[in-house]
Amino acid sequence: MPASSIVIYTSRRQLELYEGNRLIKRYPIAVGKRATPTPHGRYYIASKTFHPGGVFGSRWMGLSLPSYGIHGTNNPSSIGQAISKGCIRMHNHDVEALFQHVAIGTPVTIQS
Repeated sequence: MPASSIVIYTSRRQLELYEGNRLIKRYPIAVGKRATPTPHGRYYIASKTFHPGGVFGSRWMGLSLPSYGIHGTNNPSSIGQAISKGCIRMHNHDVEALFQHVAIGTPVTIQS
């Protein structure tokens, strides 16, 4: 099975899931606001947590950059906006699907 990877486009507010070179799914996201932008670079999924609670929604996938992650939200109307403190927010049903598909170590590229 080809390895999974994630590419995040902050300007388009989209997260793309790949298996090898094949696009599997595209998800709408929220990204960091101007004062606390989502950092661009190459990272990986370092941790996974079920039901982190509160503003993190139903799932948390921590990045190799400490204090940043891909997570659900308790504010679904924020998806599509630049509103977070730098994390990548997803609808809870989307982050639950992504959570099942990726493993710790999955590469994550964040670009504009």
